[in-house]
Amino acid sequence: MADQPALTVYYDGACPRCVEDRRWYERQAAATGGDVVWFDITGREAELRVEGIDPELALRQLHVRDASGRIYRELDAYILLLQRIPRYRPLAWLMGLPVIRPLLSWCYRRWVLRRLAHSERI
Repeated sequence: MADQPALTVYYDGACPRCVEDRRWYERQAAATGGDVVWFDITGREAELRVEGIDPELALRQLHVRDASGRIYRELDAYILLLQRIPRYRPLAWLMGLPVIRPLLSWCYRRWVLRRLAHSERI
């Protein structure tokens, strides 16, 4: 929806999977996702610190800043993005359930650590 406030998504542009995830979101949200500003964190540690984001944590967790300046991390960031696409709102709701959220969070953290180790970035 055009009336949705802008979000800033801090993503790892050096990660091919992360870039593909960005493209996927852009395709899905073309008509309804609202304004999204994509901020590639690669080599921008000083800018991240100014934004109040730990650069090391930014590599390990997706960060999204809403129009009011609030920063969402990890699953909260994904849920916020998915809620903006009507057909993915049920998935966002499901991801937030108390039984499912911890499991997804654990899987997400393991996947990110494997990705960073595979690319020799940790």
